[in-house]
Amino acid sequence: MTPSAIPSDLKARHRAMWASGDYPAMVETWLTPLGSRLVEAAGITAGQRVLDVAAGTGNASIPAAQHGADVVASDLTPELLVAGELRAAAARVDLDWIVADAEALPFPDASFDVVMSAIGVMFAPHHQVAADELVRVCRPGGTVGVLSWTPDGMLGSLFKLMGRYAPTPPPGVQPPPLWGGEEHLAGLLGGRVNVSHQERGVLEVTAFDRPRDYGEHFKANYGPTIAIRANAETNGRADEFDADLDAFCDEWNRGNGAGARFEMEYLLTVGTRAG
Repeated sequence: MTPSAIPSDLKARHRAMWASGDYPAMVETWLTPLGSRLVEAAGITAGQRVLDVAAGTGNASIPAAQHGADVVASDLTPELLVAGELRAAAARVDLDWIVADAEALPFPDASFDVVMSAIGVMFAPHHQVAADELVRVCRPGGTVGVLSWTPDGMLGSLFKLMGRYAPTPPPGVQPPPLWGGEEHLAGLLGGRVNVSHQERGVLEVTAFDRPRDYGEHFKANYGPTIAIRANAETNGRADEFDADLDAFCDEWNRGNGAGARFEMEYLLTVGTRAG
């Protein structure tokens, strides 16, 4: 599917979903470390022109700017970029914030030294279209870096759970955690990026006193969870959803009784765009 063929109403729904809740609070509560991990792995240095795709509130953009790079943070949801601008101001760094669709980036071919995305581009509904855009806007010899939740880790399992309560997706829409599978990602890049570094890592989350507080946090703040629980409620399944989410939190808790602890697996991939 080409960008011009992507239904605009689908993008409008995605934008509204991510604007709901309080995604910036989630970043501040437990997601922050991932942006720096991607920036370090990508070897971003001063003077490079960097694009962060589906940047959200700048979790990777801001650390890249702190390294002295010339950074553009792009995202489909303006509300997230506004929150990102406030975070950047607090960090005393300057970067550009541009509303942009990951599946139709408004930038010329080969216009960035580094193109990256931390827990972002994986949520673009059409994976191949988005992957093609990542490669297109990176110059030959430049760096492409992606960090995504794995399909068989904790977040991949959470998305499977939520999928049981979600509306049937439109044709061609793929599950986000597929981006965190080595074979799927290799297929998306199609040999156009020579991978130099790839590893599975774990984000340890200890921000919650009790395991089920994690689920309550998602229901209150995370746009996809808010939307899916609303759909469950419409279908008379809200209590079932809540019970499943509670059980999920209990199952994945690795704490010893002194507080909840979760291990959230991700795949980090960095490579060089082929000529």
